[in-house]
Amino acid sequence: LPKHEFEVAMTCEGCSGAVTRILNKLGDVKFEIDLPKKLVWIESDKDADFLMETLKKCGKEVKYNGAK
Repeated sequence: LPKHEFEVAMTCEGCSGAVTRILNKLGDVKFEIDLPKKLVWIESDKDADFLMETLKKCGKEVKYNGAK
């Protein structure tokens, strides 16, 4: 599966918690969050646009850095 890297303007545990809850709702998706670097990696067969729209639901600015 491709690993998509996103930059999310997370500033605290609350932000990363919101991202975690949103991504868990997608069901079968593997992800890692690096709060200090404000990075989220998502392994999914869903396309990047869908993942980006999903991440935007946490109300933070999201930037797509590409698939790794």
